[in-house]
Parts: sequence; structure tokens; C-alpha cells
Amino acid sequence: MENKYNLKSPAVKRLMKEAAELRDPTEHYHAQPLEDNLFEWHFSVRGPPDSDFDGGVYHGRIVLPPEYPMKPPSIILLTANGRFEVGKKICLSISGHHPETWQPSWSIRTALIAIIGFMPTKGEGAIGSLDYTPEERRTLAKKSQDFCCETCGCSMRSALLALTPNSKPSAEDHKAKELAQQIKFKAESTVSRQPSENLHSESNSSTFTQGDGSTSEDQGGSDQPLDDQAETFQATGVEGSQSLTTPSSHHSLSPRQRRSTGQHSSLTQQHNHQGQRDSRDPASRPASTPAPYEPQDESHAGSVLLIVVLTLALAALIFRRIYLAQDYKFDYEL
Repeated sequence: MENKYNLKSPAVKRLMKEAAELRDPTEHYHAQPLEDNLFEWHFSVRGPPDSDFDGGVYHGRIVLPPEYPMKPPSIILLTANGRFEVGKKICLSISGHHPETWQPSWSIRTALIAIIGFMPTKGEGAIGSLDYTPEERRTLAKKSQDFCCETCGCSMRSALLALTPNSKPSAEDHKAKELAQQIKFKAESTVSRQPSENLHSESNSSTFTQGDGSTSEDQGGSDQPLDDQAETFQATGVEGSQSLTTPSSHHSLSPRQRRSTGQHSSLTQQHNHQGQRDSRDPASRPASTPAPYEPQDESHAGSVLLIVVLTLALAALIFRRIYLAQDYKFDYEL
């Protein structure tokens, strides 16, 4: 296999190192690459004790990308177990369905221990997840011992070491288990993040409109009259209305300010909705009234009178000039 791959490749070096570390099976897991494909591994894991999977040994595939360990592997279960679908890529925070949560420091050993830790959890509709009853899972756990992989020839009865009461996990197992617990916690927090964010946003909106009665009224600006607050709010314009939606400004306002700004924002929203309805329905708009007659400015009338006077004066001068010219012509002929 060493002659088949580029030994300078980071993925090849990493996988060959992990293959050497996982060569010997343990009591709880074992994984090795196929003889003709370093990027496809077959693994066997024992069901977690004190669970519906206790006594079962489950087999599966791990398909690694050429960019490993920078990108996560894809995990496929081949043994019926009642928790994950058979022959389908399962959706976990360590699998290819969530590359944003994968970390290059995680390894195949980490993935195996994480799979064992994920088995007792609820599927909650995730891709490749199942929610069988406890009785069905116990029945499948007993049947899993009879499974034999046709590809790698591994039998579940001899895939792992037998459990002994004096067995102790190695240091690598402890480290991998700690990482697997972090992975499990991250997956649970990711599932519950969206409902908690929705609840938080709803509580913020209700607090903004109704005000916080338990907040002390002697905060900064609490003694300012409501009329002054309304004038200040109107003077701020659009910037003030946008800044009120941020959490930092919300906490800096007193209860009176929050009530006044909340009332102003509700009136503004009603006005906007009314304007939108009027623009959509022309018949609902009120008939436009003519503008009231405004008297002309007195200065405008004075300028008109001045122009008329100047025009008459100019006409008189022209007439006098013509008259004098005619008189001069008459005297010359005499």
C-alpha cells in the first residue's frame, strides 16, 4: 500500500499513522483501512453498557476525503442497530454533514468513541437517524453478534477483545473520550440553539413594548418629562429608531423612556401600515381637497404698479420728442 500512495501527502501520512495506532483491537472498538484503499476504513464498536445497545457489536464504514484531516469523514453503519440507518451516511457533528464543526485535531479514534457516545441519544429527525423502541434495539443488539462483513471478512464475534472486569482504558482512550464528550455536548447545544434563540427574541420584543417594571426608576434620564423625551426621540430621526432596536440602547433607557419610545414606535408602525393600505387600494384614499386660496403678496402688486407707471412715463417722453420734432420742422419751412 505504501507504493500506491504519495507518502508526502498530509492525508496519507496521517492515515498511515492512525492505522498503526489502531492496528490492535480493543474491548470497545477497532478500525483498519481496506487492503486496497487507504481512504476507506471498516470499524467495529461495542454498544455502550447500561443502554439498549448493551451486548451488541456494530460494524460500519468510514470514507475519508483526500483533504483529511482538514475535512471530516463520512460514517456509514452496516449493522442493524435501531439508532442509525443501515447503508446511509449518518448526520453527526463529526461526519461530512457538518464540516463547519469538524476540527483537524479529531481522529478516527475520536470518531469511534463519539459514535459509541451518540448511540443512546435521541435521533430527533436527523439524517440517517432512527428511533426504535428499547425492545427492538435489544433484539438487534443480540442479532448483531451474527453479522459478518462480506468486504473485509470481519466477524462480530471475534472483532473485539472480550470484556474483562480488570480492563483499563489507555491514555489515548481517555483523551479521545474527552474529545468525544465535547463533540456530544456541541451537538446537543446545536439542536437546542434555535428554539432558545426564538424564545429569547420573543422575550426581548415583549420587554421592549411593555417595559420592565422591576427596573429601578432612578436610572439616567428617568426624571426627564415625557414631552421632552418625545421631542428628543423625534429629533434623532431614523438613527434613533434604529438604535432603539439594539440590546445595548434598550438596557440604557429608563422605564418611562421605553414606554414613550414604544408608544411612538407603535404609532409610526400604524401610520406606515395605513400608508401601505392606501397605496394598494386607491378607492380607500380620501378625496383630495383643493388648496385654500392664498392672497397675493402686496409686494407683487406694488411691482406691477411701478412697471405701469414707468411705461406711461416712457410713452410721454416719446410723444413729447415727436411733438418737438414736428415744431422744429415747421419753423424751418417758414
